[in-house]
Amino acid sequence: MNKFIGTGVAIITPFKNDLSVDEEALSLLVEDQIKNGIDYLVVLGTTAESATLTKEEKQMVVDTITAATKQRIPLVLGIGGNNTAGLAEELKTTDLSKFEAVLSVSPFYNKPTQEGIYQHYKALAQASPKPIIIYNVPGRTASNILPATVKRLANDFSNIIGIKEAAGDIVQAMKLISMVPEDFLVISGDDMITLPMILAGGHGVISVIAQGFPAEFSEMVRLGLDGKVKEAYALHYKVAPSIDLIFAEGNPSGIKSLLHTKNMVENVLRLPLVPASDGLKKQIDDFIKAF
Repeated sequence: MNKFIGTGVAIITPFKNDLSVDEEALSLLVEDQIKNGIDYLVVLGTTAESATLTKEEKQMVVDTITAATKQRIPLVLGIGGNNTAGLAEELKTTDLSKFEAVLSVSPFYNKPTQEGIYQHYKALAQASPKPIIIYNVPGRTASNILPATVKRLANDFSNIIGIKEAAGDIVQAMKLISMVPEDFLVISGDDMITLPMILAGGHGVISVIAQGFPAEFSEMVRLGLDGKVKEAYALHYKVAPSIDLIFAEGNPSGIKSLLHTKNMVENVLRLPLVPASDGLKKQIDDFIKAF
């Protein structure tokens, strides 16, 4: 579990102008993350626009990233959805040999009760050959996993090892940290409150902005974990304006615009997502020039 203390990055899927997967850009992006100190990568999360990728393209992304990392950092695979039985079967049949864990988002659209969420993750825990990190993002799923439910899961299933907590609620995060076992990972899924969560006892972040500023954001996380509060907040406030910018028109529109400004990827998304507006692009460009 120590592999997931620090900075994880939910990596995008770069596309070419013809909407095909840009394997070269993806490899270069992975290398940039590793060289600049991030600790692990999350592959095929929602930031990767995985909902728009074919099965063959998903395998292409996995193959490209595993080849680029050369086992230098741990990898986490996103496998989530709202069909519990289908997910359990996917966990049993997917080749997970190159991954250290699975990140699985709470069921979306169905709006299950807390008991339904518990039973969902129970079924996944019983099916998965790899450790599971829960992903709570009520802004996308329309249902919030309460700390009490996370505590039940943490205590009942040894292979449920942590949670990516992206409710954006520091009070809920603090309750969560106080309730779960000490070795259960509470990982921020909200870039803006990553540092406060770490200082409250959290274990790091699965970040979007870190792939735009991997050196600065991963150093902020390390400083926070080391209790160097003043130095950590100096970096937080340096990067913070960009966090508001990249989420202003949704994810990953903003981060792709930022990475395009840095000449790392084409500014191409698949529908129903569209590139950032001209006004937002200019704000992002201006921030990077000043940065």
